[in-house]
Amino acid sequence: MIEILHAEWTKLRTVRSTTSMLALTFVVSVGLAAVSGVSVRHAYQSGNAAMVRPDFDPVYSGFVGLLYGQLALIVFGALLVTSEYGNGTIRTTFAAIPRRFRAYAGKLLVGCGAALVVAVATAGVSWPVNEVALGPYGVSMSTPGVPRAIVGAAAYLTLVCAFSIGVGALLRNSALALGVLLSLFFIVGPILSRIPGVGEAARFLPDQAGLRVMAVDRGGLTPSQGLGVVVAWAAMVAVAGYLRLRR
Repeated sequence: MIEILHAEWTKLRTVRSTTSMLALTFVVSVGLAAVSGVSVRHAYQSGNAAMVRPDFDPVYSGFVGLLYGQLALIVFGALLVTSEYGNGTIRTTFAAIPRRFRAYAGKLLVGCGAALVVAVATAGVSWPVNEVALGPYGVSMSTPGVPRAIVGAAAYLTLVCAFSIGVGALLRNSALALGVLLSLFFIVGPILSRIPGVGEAARFLPDQAGLRVMAVDRGGLTPSQGLGVVVAWAAMVAVAGYLRLRR
C-alpha cells in the first residue's frame, strides 16, 4: 500500500491542474476574507451601515471567503479521478494495480490527505484575517464556539474533497462531474434552502449541513448533526464511486 500511496502522491504533485487548485483554495479563501472584512469596516466607518446586511454576523463573516474558496477544492477532487479517465492513463493505473479497491483507496487517501493540509491552513488563516480586516467590528478567537467552528470548517472542506472524488469516480467525466458538483453546492442548495416548505429538507444537503458545522449560533441542525450529515454524504458517494469503478 505504501507504493500505491507514493505513486498517487507523485501523480498529484506533478500534475499542474491539481496542485494549482489546492493553492487557489487557500489564496481565494484568504483573499476574499480580507476583502469582505475591509468592505464591511469601510461601510460602517463611512456611515453607510445600510450597505451591510441587517443580520451581519462577524463570526460567520470569517467563513464567507472559505465558502467560495471551496470551489477550487471541489475541482481538485473531481479532477483527481476524471483526468485519468480523460487522458486514458486510468488503464495504466489498473494494469499496475489490478485490485481496484487498493487503487481507489490510495487515490482517496492521498487526495483527502492533501485536502486536509490545505483545509487546516485555509480555515486557520482566513478566519483571523477577516476579523483583523473588520477591525473594531470583529470578534476575537476566544469567542465561545469559534475554535470549534474553525476546526469544523477544516473538517468540512476535507469531506467536500472526499465527496468530489466519489462523484468523479461515479461519473468519470470532468465536465459532467463538475457540472453536478457546482450546481449542487452553488445553485441547488442555496435556492432550495430559501423555498418555504422545502428548506427543512434542504438542510440535509451537504452544503447546507456544512454551514451548520461552522455555525456558532443556535437553530436548525447542531454542528455535530451537520457534520454527521456531511460525513454520511461523503461516505455514501465515495462507496458509490468505488462500486462503479469496480464494475
